[in-house]
Amino acid sequence: MTALIADNLSDALKKLKITATDSTADSLEGCLDCLLQALAQNNTETSEKIQKSGVLQVFASLLMPQSSCTAKVANIIAEVARNEFMRNPCVDAGLIPPLVQMLNCKDQEVLLQTGRALGNICYDSQSSKEQFAYTNIAEELVKLFKKQVEHDKKEMIFEVLAPLAENDVIKLQLVEAGLVECLLEIVQKTVDSDKEDDVAELKTASDLMVLLLLGDESMQKLFEGGKGSVFQRVLSWIPSNSHQLQLAGALAIANFARNDGNCIHMVDNGIVQKLMDLLDRHVEDGNVTVQHAALSALRNLAIPVVNKAKMLSAGVAEAVLKFLRSEMPPVQFKLLGTLRMLIDAQAEAAEQLGKNAKLVERLVEWCEAKDHAGVMGESNRLLSALIRHSKSKDVIRTIVQSGGIKHLVTMATSEHVIMQNEALVALALIAALELVTAEKDLENAQLVQILYRLLSDDRSAPEIKYNSMVLVCALIGSESLQKEVQNMAFLEVVSKLRSHENKTVAQQASLTEQRLAVES
Repeated sequence: MTALIADNLSDALKKLKITATDSTADSLEGCLDCLLQALAQNNTETSEKIQKSGVLQVFASLLMPQSSCTAKVANIIAEVARNEFMRNPCVDAGLIPPLVQMLNCKDQEVLLQTGRALGNICYDSQSSKEQFAYTNIAEELVKLFKKQVEHDKKEMIFEVLAPLAENDVIKLQLVEAGLVECLLEIVQKTVDSDKEDDVAELKTASDLMVLLLLGDESMQKLFEGGKGSVFQRVLSWIPSNSHQLQLAGALAIANFARNDGNCIHMVDNGIVQKLMDLLDRHVEDGNVTVQHAALSALRNLAIPVVNKAKMLSAGVAEAVLKFLRSEMPPVQFKLLGTLRMLIDAQAEAAEQLGKNAKLVERLVEWCEAKDHAGVMGESNRLLSALIRHSKSKDVIRTIVQSGGIKHLVTMATSEHVIMQNEALVALALIAALELVTAEKDLENAQLVQILYRLLSDDRSAPEIKYNSMVLVCALIGSESLQKEVQNMAFLEVVSKLRSHENKTVAQQASLTEQRLAVES
């Protein structure tokens, strides 16, 4: 900061403190211009000086509807609040209530700067959002919003609403202040229009609606046991011709589907068919965000046990499989998650899907998607789930033929215990049901060496040790694998585990030791 500006700044800050209450507008304007000039040259340093000077409190009294300085004061607050360290001091200085009142001003410049100031204060700052929750900003904004006709003013209020609505307490306040009704009205008015402003409003209103549903309380309040008019209106978005509304509708359903009660109610009331129809419209060159949202909703709906069979008989698995060709990782990820939820404890469906060579080949391909850890993890988990839930020889043969065994062995070394476990259980089933078919692949993937490492490692979880021993016992049925087991010091490692603090592990260690002793 140049010396001149620095001197002017400290003079201006002194003057502001002394004269704010009774000076003429002209002398104030000069001081404010000086602050804006200093902020433009070095925002951070100037903001620190403004904070130290105690002028922030003075600003609260300068925010007057009739004052000619208001726009400049709001502009300074907006500039200062670009710094994270200034957001709480702005709240503490009591700037929020007068800024909220300024939203009623007719002057465009004042409105613009006030919107910027409020938006910046609550941007990315948890604590300032919490402070907003104690003001009546939700009510004021909704009241103000209802009065607006002009697009720019609505957009400006939207820009303040969006970051605020990330706070769960404020979500509920906005719902109670009647924001949802305003949003639904905007959607209704703009849905068939091609005007740029209307398209923008439709997007903002429906996005904000979805955001309100991310809060548990606000979501449950709007669901009203599935009888709520809001829920019904959102349902009607799904068959709409607007991609934006289809997207918002599917995301809203995914958000309503966050607890078992809601999921069961929605499946019993025909939501699945609506989502499948929507997916059908997006199979060929479809909209990826809509595909992703509809699959997210189906995945969530498939979580309660009672919904799985209903969704399978409605044909959800077939509908989802149409997207196997997708090259979009987000869609691949949700597709895999949906199938995995659907087949949980559903033996027949797991067998049917597990014998589907096209599906299994695609899974094996995705197990190598190094750039997309999520897709890779989900593919592995689905491969394992197909075996665990079907317990079918045919499924195991299909997976062996498609080259899936090595991925299950690698999965046993995952950093996530749950995935390690799923892999070990699937491998134990393979060894019990189709050892001869899988023998070569298990050898090539060095399964025996991996099991030795898992059993020797003190950090392995008890269930990993247990399942590794079960698997070792099953592998002894193969001559070549038995040799590998004998060539490594398994007996030694296993006998140490007999004194393991976990009783189940200790018991399995005794059994395994006996099996190994008999075979050696």
